[in-house]
Amino acid sequence: MTLPLVRLPEGWAPEPGSLAGRVVLVTGAYGGLGSAVARAAARAGATVVITGRRKRQLEQLYDAMVGEGLPEPVIHPLDMEAATPTDYEALADGLERDFGRLDGIVHAAASFKELTPLSVHKPDDWLRAMHVNVSAPFALTQACMPLLSRASDSAVVFVLDNPELVQRAHWGAYGVSKAALERLVEILHQETEQSSLRAHALLPAPMRTTLRRAAYFGEDTMLQPLPDAAAEAAIYLLGSQGKNARGAALDLRTSA
Repeated sequence: MTLPLVRLPEGWAPEPGSLAGRVVLVTGAYGGLGSAVARAAARAGATVVITGRRKRQLEQLYDAMVGEGLPEPVIHPLDMEAATPTDYEALADGLERDFGRLDGIVHAAASFKELTPLSVHKPDDWLRAMHVNVSAPFALTQACMPLLSRASDSAVVFVLDNPELVQRAHWGAYGVSKAALERLVEILHQETEQSSLRAHALLPAPMRTTLRRAAYFGEDTMLQPLPDAAAEAAIYLLGSQGKNARGAALDLRTSA
């Protein structure tokens, strides 16, 4: 890791209403981590905009959140693999038109297919992972920066993965993309550290997700905890208390 590592304050827990009045955009919102973040942000009082490429799954998340008594999220389908800069600009324009503000982004979308040696790594899979995991978060963040910068306090959260694992053999484009994403956070932080816009990295502990099930073949993924702790940590970074972790990786692993 080149980013400094920080920890959650001992005993910290998100408070209802702590994100009241804020608008938060969540990518990959119907995935394990994305849906947990969307729910946590809604519980904290934010207006949550959920994105993903499958409209039906976004609608299912919408129905589930409303059924749980959470505030209605806003659906905005967005295919991070196929979207162009024009699509990201249209999303930013829509947020400005509908809400007049944007206070946070959580980049929960990720592309991972399988553990593969570089010698047989399919170029299409490599390009897809690099795009979804690095290029698309950059382009979306850039399109939204004018809105984010107008907020008195805003945050962009990029999700990393355990560097001691993903730098090993067979992690391919996913491992390379997470290293590149860490550098993106570092550069964005240096360019915004004197502004109201904060750049953050989130380093989750092992959790029960589809990505982990694909990467750890043979492991009983159900033994891993749900992504709730990582989602709550994202709320910490999105709120004003996250200023203490700007430009750093919030490390949720049991040991660094």
